[in-house]
Amino acid sequence: MNLRAFLASAAVALLFTAGIRAENLPLDHPTAKVVNAYLEAVVKQDWKTASTMLLPVSLERRKTQMINSVKNSTTMTEEAAKLNMLGVKDVAELQKMTPQEAYVADRAAVHSRMKVSPETIKKKQETLKINILGLVSEEEGKIVHAVVRTRQETTDVAIEELLLISLTQDKLDTKKWHVVPDMQQPITTPLAAAKAAP
Repeated sequence: MNLRAFLASAAVALLFTAGIRAENLPLDHPTAKVVNAYLEAVVKQDWKTASTMLLPVSLERRKTQMINSVKNSTTMTEEAAKLNMLGVKDVAELQKMTPQEAYVADRAAVHSRMKVSPETIKKKQETLKINILGLVSEEEGKIVHAVVRTRQETTDVAIEELLLISLTQDKLDTKKWHVVPDMQQPITTPLAAAKAAP
């Protein structure tokens, strides 16, 4: 059994074990193009393009987390430093940003701190290889999970990663798919209140 078949089988087994109906999809499924475009935008650090591929609700959650992080700073100096990194003067200015603008500002701030040289970024872009190993759907095909192997080089090392990228179908336009970066995080849903024990 080759690696692609093994990973696809493992993903299906995991989903069936969890009681979710899953289906293997062909590698030419429309989500494959979205995965490739998204990863290319990330490697290029083209955050504006990447933001257009993300689920709007995920972007809103991320913006809320950013605002809460700034508000929960332990000192005024820490708060000012966070705001400065995002390129805004105060929390009110951050709140006025669209979720996409906040995402772009956050990603730019994170990557500017890494101090990656333009030569390294160029090399990573030129050597990027994206290999989608398998696509598995759930929720009657409205959610797709892609297992992806990437390889890229910097000026001195090769980097290989195994990624899980989740996508969801747009509710209004079924031909459109959104990347959901926070889908792998635990999701809590309040249960109906249990009757108090006598």
